[in-house]
Amino acid sequence: MIRFGPAGIPLSCKGRTLRDGIADVHHLGLTAMEVQFIKVNPLTRVVLDEEAGKSSRELPLQLVVGVTAAGHEAKEPTLGALSAPVKKRESLTTLTWSLAKDYADLQLTKALARALDVDLTLHAPYYVDFFGSQESRERSVRQIQWAAILAEGLGARLVVTHLGFYGGGNRADSVHDLTQIAQGLSVWMKEFSKGSVRLGVEPSGHPDVFGSREEVLDLAHRVKGIVPVLNLPHLAARERVNFEEPAVLKPAIEQFVEASGGDLYMNFSGVEFYGPGEFRLTPIKRGQVRFDPLAEMLGERDYDATVISSSPLLEHDGMNMKLLYERALARRWAKKHSQAALPAAAKGKVVAGAKPAIRPALSPKAPPPRRPAPKPLAARLRPKGGSAHGHGRRR
Repeated sequence: MIRFGPAGIPLSCKGRTLRDGIADVHHLGLTAMEVQFIKVNPLTRVVLDEEAGKSSRELPLQLVVGVTAAGHEAKEPTLGALSAPVKKRESLTTLTWSLAKDYADLQLTKALARALDVDLTLHAPYYVDFFGSQESRERSVRQIQWAAILAEGLGARLVVTHLGFYGGGNRADSVHDLTQIAQGLSVWMKEFSKGSVRLGVEPSGHPDVFGSREEVLDLAHRVKGIVPVLNLPHLAARERVNFEEPAVLKPAIEQFVEASGGDLYMNFSGVEFYGPGEFRLTPIKRGQVRFDPLAEMLGERDYDATVISSSPLLEHDGMNMKLLYERALARRWAKKHSQAALPAAAKGKVVAGAKPAIRPALSPKAPPPRRPAPKPLAARLRPKGGSAHGHGRRR
């Protein structure tokens, strides 16, 4: 199965809620959506008297992502802590998110997505810093964990992120540290969601940011539960390759499919190259990487795939990519079945014992006899042996 969808609420959607976006994706004939959890607004406060005794997930108009006992430091959020009744003097960490008000809102969105067969994933905040201060590292870890909490509530199967800049020292040491951080996040995510949400790591188009092809694939092989995300425009910008030739494109796809366990999750858009590592995402008709070769390759696949449009023209290019894929599939089907329908003689093959087909000769058919032309009216009215006035001339 293959799914196409936009990275966010469609631009043409009249409503701006998440459920409006999911319904609009369905009406456009798309079946996937990557929810954008970009802006994080956390707030920590004390439990109110009327909230004591209630589960944090039952609080109206509250997206609680952390519960801390009085006099204790904040710990990693757990499903048990978020499901247990809150007590007085405990501290709650809540999020203000424009796409959902509380957990009841998340559940309604989850039910709608499943009813309309729209597969949801979620992208964590773009800015992370694991090599700044200790505070910035903890905040970056928390942001990805909060994204996983929202993904679990929405029924999203994947949290997509990148791992930020390398540290100031040796690059190998930075890769080792980031691998340990990703492993801790993957283990926590599996425990919290009971395996329903996984961590996806995408490549980066900048050479100063973790995310070359080798680094992402090696991370997926080393850390169980990591899903490598094939962000083809980022990979093209980093490697300065437009992936036009099948000999270049096919190995990249096969590597990501094998590292992810037999399926493919990818982002696509147009991309323009400027300097080393610098790029800009564009509509797919204007970029230096075309979707047509990828559509041909996807038409020959035997695995499940999800293609997310990260183009500035979100749903428009998502529908365009779906159309290009369907055209490639139709050409492949027509070629396959037209070859199968041809007789052996038409394919240039000689079958032993087969007699050549002889077309029966057509017997000539005599043309119909010609009818005499009718006489003029004056000639038909003229009497025999005389003129038209009755006075004949003797000879």
